[in-house]
Amino acid sequence: MNVQVKVFPVTNTSLTRGFMTQQHKHLIVRADIGWCPQEEDLNKISDWIRSLIRKIDMKLLAGPYTTYVSEKGNKGMTSVAIIETSHIALHIWDEVNPGLMQLDVYSCANFNPQNIFDKVNELFKTVKIEYKFLDREKELVEVNL
Repeated sequence: MNVQVKVFPVTNTSLTRGFMTQQHKHLIVRADIGWCPQEEDLNKISDWIRSLIRKIDMKLLAGPYTTYVSEKGNKGMTSVAIIETSHIALHIWDEVNPGLMQLDVYSCANFNPQNIFDKVNELFKTVKIEYKFLDREKELVEVNL
């Protein structure tokens, strides 16, 4: 399939006639991590999600809701938070070495992905990180950093 992609510069959210100009930015992260939270780390992960939300200058509306799945083959942590401009979802599988993290940050407000990469590495000791940063306003357009 041949897909034509346009790259749009990342710009700040602005106000037009008192309304926020929506950005529709979506960061999808896959990371191999050196530190995996265990069941006793539920509060630590909820606190990390709150600190991530502050770091990207968003407003928490609900959550974070954090739980540990102990089913063999699917063991790990999941946390979701509803932010004023959309959501954040985090999944970590700890049965593999290194651990596997999948992180999804979607917002109708602008944010800097580097702040998210820094927060991930700060706690989880990133071994390898891959990402896609999309502008979903009109089409799925990959944004280059």
